[in-house]
Parts: sequence; structure tokens; C-alpha cells
Amino acid sequence: MRARVKPLGALAALIILGTSIDANAGLFGLGGTSWKEEVLLHDGSKIVVERNMTRHGRHEPGRKPPIGDQSIEFTVPGTNRTLTWHDEYSEDVGSANFNPIALHILNGTPYIVNTAYGCTSYNKWGRPNPPYIIFKHDGKAWQRVQTAELPAEFKTINLVIAPSNEEKRLNQLGTVPVMEIDKMNRRPVGSQYRTILREPMAAERIIEMCDELELYRGHWIQRGSATGRYVVDGIIERKSK
Repeated sequence: MRARVKPLGALAALIILGTSIDANAGLFGLGGTSWKEEVLLHDGSKIVVERNMTRHGRHEPGRKPPIGDQSIEFTVPGTNRTLTWHDEYSEDVGSANFNPIALHILNGTPYIVNTAYGCTSYNKWGRPNPPYIIFKHDGKAWQRVQTAELPAEFKTINLVIAPSNEEKRLNQLGTVPVMEIDKMNRRPVGSQYRTILREPMAAERIIEMCDELELYRGHWIQRGSATGRYVVDGIIERKSK
């Protein structure tokens, strides 16, 4: 599966770490890292996954670029089948699309649970509520599924959810144990990062986390006022009817 996103609400500052999706900002790469994580599955078993991320995308001068490309590679328990989930840089978002927060496997079928990597991505992927973009491997490819299709056994957040903040520590550890993943995940706030929600969040909370945007002239824009003015590339203009 290939895709892209930007962080929601209070988690935005933590995950993007000061990066911006301003269309006037620079676009180039600046490093990245690879590491392994010990993932605790719903049945108490563990697997080791390998994660990679590179930085590139629109950002303010003097700031690190956001995550531009990322992948998760793992072997399905009880098989010799190795799968890779891949999230590529998306021009319309200005970064990667997704923030992976959980990997679970039931009867040999893997699921990856993501939040959007920012408001632009959240709008692009249909503003889901609960705010997850979920992919299931059907034996041939990664396919998007809805939260209602996620097995009820899956409840925990078991991946490092803000790796861009933890690069130094990830490089030091090489392989991140379960206890350390739990420790790293204590900082981000929001009920959607404590457990996998099954019920929709309040509409007011969703708006608070991420304003509703619309696609206009190739840009995701926010209504500037009741007069129908919009901000595009930093310029206020009246939207064409």
C-alpha cells in the first residue's frame, strides 16, 4: 500500500515537531533513520518489526522536514511470509500521509492502524471518526477497511507513535522493547492514542483537532470568512463560483 498524512490536534506539535505545510516553504530531504520495534500483539505474543523513515517535504526554514517516506516490514507469525507496508511522500499533503500507531494480526491477517499525519491528510482521507485510517492485507495487497471491520480483539496502541521526536533514542536502542514503546507513547495526548476507539468522537472534538478543509485549485484550503475569501499560497483571494 502506498500513501500519505499530517497530525491531528494536540499531537500535531509533537509529531511534526515544528514543521509546516506552508506552500511557500522549502521542499528537500534531510536525513532519516531505521530501527526495530518489539511489538506486543493482542494474544500476548511478540514480533519484531523493522521501521524506516526519511525526512522531506514542505517546512519552514531552519526546521526539520516532516516524515516524507516510511515503511514497516515484518514476518507474519507461523509463516515465512514477509510483508512491507509503505507510505510515500504525497505532493498534495507535503509529507507522508499516515502516522502508524498499531499493528495487529489475527489468523495470519495483518492490520495496520494509522491516524492522519496532519489535517490536510485527515481531510484527504475523508475525516474518519473514529479518526483512524486502517489497512488490512488481504493476501495480495494492502486494502483500506473501516473501523467496524477491525477485529474486536485489537485494542492496544503498540507502535512508537511519534518517531520523528525520538530519532536519537531510536538510534541508540536499535531494537525498541515493549516497555520502552510504552514509555515513549506516554507523552502524546488524546484518547485515540491511548486505546483503539470503537465509538465516534464528539463532533466538537473532531473540529477542535482539525478544521474542515476543501480541495480548491489543487490546494486544501480553509474558508477565511463569510465573504467567501480563501487563502491560497499565502494570498487571500475570492473563490470563483
